Amino acid sequence: MQEWLYLVIGIAVVGVLAIAGFVGTRVRRSGRLPEDTSTDVLTTPVETPPATAEAPVVEAPAEVDPEPEVAPAPSLETPEKPASRLVRLRQRLAGSNALGRGLLGLLSRDQLDEDTWEAMEDLLLAADIGVAPTQELVERLRTRLRVEGGKTPDARTVLREELINLVDPTMDRALKVSGEGDAPGVVLVVGVNGTGKTTTVGKLARILVADERTALLAAADTFRAAATEQLATWGDRVGVEVVRGPEGGDPASVAFDAVKQGMDRGVDTVVVDTAGRLQNKQGLMDELGKVKRVIEKQSPVTEVLLVLDATTGQNGLIQAKVFSEVVDVTGIVLTKLDGSAKGGIVIAVQRQLGVPVKLVGLGEGPDDLAPFDAAAFVDALLG
Repeated sequence: MQEWLYLVIGIAVVGVLAIAGFVGTRVRRSGRLPEDTSTDVLTTPVETPPATAEAPVVEAPAEVDPEPEVAPAPSLETPEKPASRLVRLRQRLAGSNALGRGLLGLLSRDQLDEDTWEAMEDLLLAADIGVAPTQELVERLRTRLRVEGGKTPDARTVLREELINLVDPTMDRALKVSGEGDAPGVVLVVGVNGTGKTTTVGKLARILVADERTALLAAADTFRAAATEQLATWGDRVGVEVVRGPEGGDPASVAFDAVKQGMDRGVDTVVVDTAGRLQNKQGLMDELGKVKRVIEKQSPVTEVLLVLDATTGQNGLIQAKVFSEVVDVTGIVLTKLDGSAKGGIVIAVQRQLGVPVKLVGLGEGPDDLAPFDAAAFVDALLG
C-alpha cells in the first residue's frame, strides 16, 4: 500500500516539475511573464529614459503696423509783390504798342493838316477809346501844338500829358479789401462767361498774400464744377482756403457761409467768385443781385470788381453798364490788355461807368495781374 502511495507522490512531483520547466522555457523565449491579473504578482518596473532639457521657447515679437507714409506738405509759392509787377507789366505792354506808335508817327509829320487829324481820329476810334474822348483828345492836341508851335514842342511830351489826363490819374484806384472794425473786407467778382473771372479771383488771392493779408475764397459759381476745382488749385498754391457748396446749389448760400466763416476766423478779406452770366439774361442778373444782398445781411461788400475782356471793345461797355446797374460796380479788372490797338478801352469804360480801372492782366502767368497806374500805362503805350 505504501508503495502505491510513494508511486503516486512521485508521479505528482514529476508532473509539477515538468509544468514548471515548460513555463520557464516560455518566459525565456518571449521575454515576458504570462499575464496575471492577481494583485499578489509584482511586475518589474520599466526604466524611463532620462528627460532631456527642453529648448527655451522664444516668442515671436508682436507684429507692429508700419506707420503710414506721410506725404510731404506741398511747398507754398511766394507771390510777386505788386510793386515789381508794375515794372514787369510795363515792359510787357511796351512790347506791343501799336496805338502809341501810330499816334507818334502822325504827330511827327512835317505838316499837321486836316488829313493828319482825321487819320488820328480813325486810329483812336479803332482803339475803342470812344467818340467823345477821341474828339476831346484831338482838340486838345491841336490847340497845344498850335499855341506852342513857336516853341517847337515835343510831340511825344504833349501826347503823353494829354493821354494821362484822358485816363484820369485823379481816380481812386485803391482796392477796398478791408472792412470796418473786425469785419473782413468782402470783394465780389462779377462778369460774363469767358472773361477770365475765376482766374482773376485766384490771381487776386496771390496779391493779397503778397501783401501779407489773410484771405478766404468763396466758390459761388456752383453751376460749374470745374470752376470750383480751378479755384481750389489757385488757393492751394498760396495756402488760401476755398469755401464751396454742393454742385448746383444756391450761390447766395455759399457766399453767406464764406463771409460768416471769414468773420469767425478773423480773416482780412473774403473774395467771392460768382457764375459768369450774360448781361441780357434778366433771371441770372437778378440772382447776382440776390448774392450781394444776402452777403450784406452780415457784412458790407467793400468792393465789386467787374472783369472785362479788353479785346471785346464796345460790347464790353454794354456789359459794364448792365452789371453796374445790378450790383453797383466799384472797379474794373481788364484782362488780356496786351498793349494792342484795343488799349483805349481803359478810357472808354471809365467814362461809361465813372469808375476806375483798378487791375489789369496781361498774360497767363500766375502773377500777371497788377494794380493799374495811369502814367505807367501811358508810358508803356508810347514805348
